Amino acid sequence: MVTLNLRDDCNGCVATNFKRGMTDKRFLELEITEWLRSPERKKQLAGEHYYHGDQEAAHRRRLALDEDGKLIELKHLPNNCLVNNLYAKMVDQKTNYSFGRPFSFDTDNKEYAEALSTVFGQRFCRTLRNVGEGAIIGGKSWLYPYYNGGELCFKRFPADEVLAFWADADHTILDAAVHAYVVLEYDESEHIKEVVKVEVLHGGGVDCFIRHYDGTLEPDASAYSGPYTTVTDPKTGEVKGYNWERIPLVCFKSSHHEIPLLSKVKCLQDAYNNILSNFANQMEEDIHTTILVIKNYDGEDLGGFRKNIAAYGVIKVRSYEGSDGGVDTLEINVNAENYKVLLQMLKDAIIENARGYDAKDERMNGNPNQMNIQSMYSDIDLDANALEMEFAASMDELLWFVNAHFANTGKKSYDGTKVKIIFDRDVLINETEVINNCKASVGILSDETIVKMHPWVSDPEQELKRIKDEKEEAMADPYRAAFEQNRNPQQPGTVKDGEDGGQTE
Repeated sequence: MVTLNLRDDCNGCVATNFKRGMTDKRFLELEITEWLRSPERKKQLAGEHYYHGDQEAAHRRRLALDEDGKLIELKHLPNNCLVNNLYAKMVDQKTNYSFGRPFSFDTDNKEYAEALSTVFGQRFCRTLRNVGEGAIIGGKSWLYPYYNGGELCFKRFPADEVLAFWADADHTILDAAVHAYVVLEYDESEHIKEVVKVEVLHGGGVDCFIRHYDGTLEPDASAYSGPYTTVTDPKTGEVKGYNWERIPLVCFKSSHHEIPLLSKVKCLQDAYNNILSNFANQMEEDIHTTILVIKNYDGEDLGGFRKNIAAYGVIKVRSYEGSDGGVDTLEINVNAENYKVLLQMLKDAIIENARGYDAKDERMNGNPNQMNIQSMYSDIDLDANALEMEFAASMDELLWFVNAHFANTGKKSYDGTKVKIIFDRDVLINETEVINNCKASVGILSDETIVKMHPWVSDPEQELKRIKDEKEEAMADPYRAAFEQNRNPQQPGTVKDGEDGGQTE
């Protein structure tokens, strides 16, 4: 456990699990410095860079050994730096698969469901999608609940901006956290400079600092430090501060390992880009960059000879001591099939290791049945199950703050009310096959279950209400009732009007 109480005595509090005499402030300075250069944070930053196309292949050079055995850059040769960002495609694919559609709550308490809809609207759905994308890129992402003018809002923090102090090995209970980020400000000479802001979140509130280049922390006079929220008494004008009973920061993980997706595919993505760039280099080489074999020519040095070839494309040769001069070339035949096969192998390996799917899979040719579609989605389905399980647990923690908000604002207390988070996945289906299965289930399953499974229905509750209204209108109109009877004949196994006996088999 780490004890942090910076506001009361920034220089006098001693953390409980490190060297005696070390203050909380000095402990934070050392921890932040170590975290900023940690391998974990470097991987998180690399994931962001690779997603935006800033990959190793974009900075490659063509090198060779000189006469002294040292590497030199060959600037006169083609040097393609091609990036086919399959990694970013996998990130977008996995993000939109699980978070591309609005999520929903399944609860028996309709009043609670309506109250949740006022907090988790379309704006929050967009925020949660960004949190999901950040969790896939960085291994985890964070949500910070806060009040803005009396309204409960949520702010996303990327993984590379938060240093967490956990109370347990499974990283489920948060002791304290540091949010470090960079802002641009004008200095005295009106030049833009980067300023590192540090926010320390602990049980007593939030403390704000500015981090200098030497790693020391200085209290930020321009930022607010104190309780997480304040309330002004309208009668007395007295300002009272209130803190959450928990640290207001919720961690959303891609898995319990908290591993960025790039760690699984980086070597494959780099190999793909290198093979693609090498193939382009081979295709661009022509007579000006091909190996030349010179016969009976001992004129100028080879450097000048090559320069004239590149500039004019013509040379003069002559006979020398009975031998004819000449110039031959060593032609290199580029086998495009080898590159094509290797690139396809690397692409398949990236998709498999990222646990995605190939939309151009041969199983999707023609009219694929539902089994073929499920087979193509098997890897991403398994990965999405683990991702959504982690997010459901984090949403439960976030609901604690929402329930506390309801209680604080005078609404009914919903503590202990059961609610389930449902993530609506964006998956291809064979609609004809699913509709036929729904029709075959009439009389076996309830109308509500069938309506929820129908691919054309986006709001089951509203659709059930429409069906009920249509039935009531049909009962009121005898002609329409007869039409409905002819359109929807009774299913086998029921008794028709006028028949004797009970129920047929």
